[in-house]
Amino acid sequence: QVHLVESGGGLVQAGGSLRLSCAASGLTFSSYTVGWFRQAPGKEREFVVRISGSGRTTYIADSVKGRFTISRDNAKGTVYLQMNSLKPEDTAVYYCAADEYGSGRYAEVRQYNYWGQGTQVTVSS
Repeated sequence: QVHLVESGGGLVQAGGSLRLSCAASGLTFSSYTVGWFRQAPGKEREFVVRISGSGRTTYIADSVKGRFTISRDNAKGTVYLQMNSLKPEDTAVYYCAADEYGSGRYAEVRQYNYWGQGTQVTVSS
């Protein structure tokens, strides 16, 4: 009964910004660490960012550091991914993922038990 639903994807020009949302239901939201992954056509799913249940601990992949930030509002059961200075290489389907336990392997897909359906982000030149 755990459901994650991403929203906010779309088409944006290079250099622009976009904010993605991940709305959760069916779980005690504050107990879950949440990550964002992305997958471009023909490529493996790639770790982007993650945030602890409390929101006090975050990790950001080097490829997006300084441009992307993650935050959460546990009262609303929502995690946000703010994407600034977007580049064409950021084009991908973005997935929200959650797991009850934090892990040192936070960048690995298999560490997350629950996934959303994904939202398409396309950055034009």
